[in-house]
Amino acid sequence: MTEVEKNKMSNGKKAALIMAALIILIGGYFGLNFYKVYFAPNVTENQKYLYIKTGANYDALVDNLKNKEIIKSISSFATAAEKMNLPANVKPGRYLLKKGMTNRILINMIKAGNQEPVKLKFQNIRKKENFAAYLASNLEADSISFISILDSTPLISKYGFNQDNVYAMFIPNTYEMYWNVSPTDFFDRMHNEYEKFWNAGRKQKAASLNLSPAQVYTLASIVDAEALYDKEMPIIAGLYLNRLNKGVLLQADPTVIFANNDFTVKRVTNKLLQVQSLYNTYKYAGLPPGPIIMPSINAIDAVLNRDKNDYIYMCAKEDFSGYHNFAVTKEQHEINAKKYREALNKRNIFK
Repeated sequence: MTEVEKNKMSNGKKAALIMAALIILIGGYFGLNFYKVYFAPNVTENQKYLYIKTGANYDALVDNLKNKEIIKSISSFATAAEKMNLPANVKPGRYLLKKGMTNRILINMIKAGNQEPVKLKFQNIRKKENFAAYLASNLEADSISFISILDSTPLISKYGFNQDNVYAMFIPNTYEMYWNVSPTDFFDRMHNEYEKFWNAGRKQKAASLNLSPAQVYTLASIVDAEALYDKEMPIIAGLYLNRLNKGVLLQADPTVIFANNDFTVKRVTNKLLQVQSLYNTYKYAGLPPGPIIMPSINAIDAVLNRDKNDYIYMCAKEDFSGYHNFAVTKEQHEINAKKYREALNKRNIFK
């Protein structure tokens, strides 16, 4: 082989090597960009959840990601989003974020609407406005939207409730649902839960007491407000049922406190007893129009499984243990009540 031929071969090898190197470099460049766009960690730990409001578009989503510094590289996210057709598939919801999550995972999660459900746990909430505020603090809709549903006579009457007893439809428990559930869908879900709770067995027990489920709920709200300890609930329920059956005024202090709308009261005075309200069970016979608090399931079942006793009277124990003294006769009750009044006086509790 001549020297010229050797040089030509050497130059050819060099050119091939250079070309291979260029291909590797170009491939590496595009490969690295591909990795950064789709597979590199891009989600920060600044926010636990990404909230996308109902009706929000892609631009609003990007603004949210920027403003809350949810992702490190907006440009890589935008590239991936465009390629994966996210702008046309933004779904509202509450999405759980994890540090180091990639654009690809985040985009697929939003496109699929794979939300993290909200856990709602409610009990012992007094008024509808308090309940609406609680829901608004955990769900997308505001409190006004929930109140408007709770106050919608056509809607609540469809399910057999009225403005006073609609609270009885909400069975206190822990529920999972999506953050962007609409107020009407929330209402429907709660009615379904109500129907599940009031199974044949519970309905039969309510009927045996000559009470509707809503009335059981109302009585349970009084029992729950009176009882500090669950084990006293069936006794108190039995006492109030005795009063109802005998046509005796319930004279339940928690209903008077509710009627006066002053929940700081520790001692029900004669002045408070004068309030003109159907919730004042010292003035009006029978159950009040609706519940005074959202009772626990234990309180509801305590009414359905009440203790069969002869008690007509009850009074808080003078030792402030939270328990009660029960009595069959008025004479015994007066003795118990006097001891409690004296204990209140000693502690300077006059209202």
